[in-house]
Amino acid sequence: MKRAVFLDRDGTVNEEVGYLRNAADLRLIPGAGAAIKRLNDAGLLVVLVTNQSGIARGYFSEEQLLEIHERLKQMLQQDNARLDAIYYCPHHPTAGNSHLTKECDCRKPGTGLIDLASRDLHIDIGQSYVVGDKWSDVELGQRAGAHSILVRTGYGSDEEGARPSHLKDPDFIAHTITEAAEWIIDHVKKDSQ
Repeated sequence: MKRAVFLDRDGTVNEEVGYLRNAADLRLIPGAGAAIKRLNDAGLLVVLVTNQSGIARGYFSEEQLLEIHERLKQMLQQDNARLDAIYYCPHHPTAGNSHLTKECDCRKPGTGLIDLASRDLHIDIGQSYVVGDKWSDVELGQRAGAHSILVRTGYGSDEEGARPSHLKDPDFIAHTITEAAEWIIDHVKKDSQ
């Protein structure tokens, strides 16, 4: 079984712009590529898990989303960084009026995306990490039994002081994905001693 870092996309790896519709508008958060490269070099799987309800809402198509993810992989390659897998939820429980407008278990904080990645990639969720800029990412980590990290980029600075009462504090609060990666690597080293 392998350890993994499950990364949220918008506001964690790339800049938050609302509903990212076009690959040309994708901008990495400074240091994201180098941080992911450090996680790669540490032997951790890096898996993107992202809610993309813009598809259910009709804001963009799955083809546009795949173009964005291809662009993201190309941008990360410039830092010799890689994502081992990408999982996304195209659903929304109420918005839109298509087959994608439905309750599902893959929309974070539901654990469906992590459960699928765990089966596909033989991941030990209890030895893994969830990093994101929203409380739904922290809740995902806590529900799944992984370590959770809230980053202050994206919506994180707004979220930090407003923890929902049903959640515990995250294991760590990081200024950026860079600081989150450093904490994870240190945590893995201590855990291995």
